Amino acid sequence: MYADNTLTPKEATRLCALGMLAEGDKAYAELAAGVRHFVTHVMGPSLDVLGTSIELLKYEGLVDTTGGDGDAAILRINDSGMEELRTLLLANLKQAENDLNKLITALKFRFIDVLSAEERQQQLDKMLHAIESEMARLEDLRVYHAEDGGHLIDWLDREIDDLESRHAWLEAKRTEV
Repeated sequence: MYADNTLTPKEATRLCALGMLAEGDKAYAELAAGVRHFVTHVMGPSLDVLGTSIELLKYEGLVDTTGGDGDAAILRINDSGMEELRTLLLANLKQAENDLNKLITALKFRFIDVLSAEERQQQLDKMLHAIESEMARLEDLRVYHAEDGGHLIDWLDREIDDLESRHAWLEAKRTEV
């Protein structure tokens, strides 16, 4: 993890793989294809994220092989892997929007049911805080450039509207939990 307790690209891949295994045992090839599919459809192809081998999960003692060999090896998450999954799910989010943050947010939502209700609330609070920080940053930029003219203000207004919509959606999700 980074110093601010946010996930690195490698850890985003690990979160995806461990989360998929928490849903049930999978063949190595199926897991690799599933991770690649999810990551590339959320943030696009990225060597930083996809360059991590799932094989490391076995060497680090987070998953066990229950049968088969090579690409057909059946992988199962173990207790150490479940603890690592929870640690990854509880990590902070970066304040600024970027593709990695979008992937991590999507992964948190995909596997959030692994967490307790209190932990889910905490994660939603972190997401709300990240959106609030992003809105404040863009609103400050809007005030600073209010007199400049051009299309920047229109773009900032659209971005702020999008953030306000996401904030309202997250507030509703938090109420559900």
